Amino acid sequence: MIELGSLNNPRAAQGFIDYLKSQGLDAKIHSADGSNVIISVLEEDFHQVQPLWAEFTQNPNHERYQQASWDVGSTQSPLKYQGQSLNLMARFKALSWLNQTVSILSLVIYVAFLLGGFNEIYTALQFNPSQPLSWLTPALVHFSAMHIVFNLIWWVSLGDNIEKQCGKLSLIGLFLVTALISNWAQYLMVGPNFGGLSGVVYGLLGFCWIHSFLNPNKPALVSTAIVGFMLIWLVLGFADVLFVGMANWAHLGGLVSGMAFAYTAKIFNAKR
Repeated sequence: MIELGSLNNPRAAQGFIDYLKSQGLDAKIHSADGSNVIISVLEEDFHQVQPLWAEFTQNPNHERYQQASWDVGSTQSPLKYQGQSLNLMARFKALSWLNQTVSILSLVIYVAFLLGGFNEIYTALQFNPSQPLSWLTPALVHFSAMHIVFNLIWWVSLGDNIEKQCGKLSLIGLFLVTALISNWAQYLMVGPNFGGLSGVVYGLLGFCWIHSFLNPNKPALVSTAIVGFMLIWLVLGFADVLFVGMANWAHLGGLVSGMAFAYTAKIFNAKR
């Protein structure tokens, strides 16, 4: 059998397996930790199953998959469902070193802010055009609980999807490129007083959006609904009608650089 894709929701994955069975297609599901599952199909069925997988990833909670489980008599799975245990530590350990490092550093810096070290730490990490390292460090600085939670959720989710489909080097390159361009864009247009991973997050979003557009036969890295929501959020930020201040130029710089990264990767792979 050949690997079709992976998912960190065993319950939803079982529904997809049952749906394939209801269509007369054979598939298997297996997992090393009981949470992250890999779906495999027969090699001769791969191209037939691909569009069904893409449709599933767009809306894994559609009722057709639950109904399929009832139809084929498989409402239980031998795997451990997320609903039984979040397994947050196991899921975090399954992330790459880059995903973990960026998350941990962001959390450590935020906690240090809360403990009274804001002035010293922020001064050291603030964007400074004469210090190349500071072209990256503002991405690790967050000013509120909502700020860091929002950014880390997207960073972990989009980053993990990109690594699984495109490889670790893609995420490393994306982080460096989008952090540099988004931070420089915000500095040049507004000034050095900013911080947050949202420029990188918009970079990952732009990459996922264009990569999925350029590779329609592969599972979508992000849904069109999420892309639409984030673009509306970007427009509202520039319109200055939100209750929070945002680094709008960092968001735009990250989005554009992430989109460009996807196009460049496509051209490079085609030539290679």
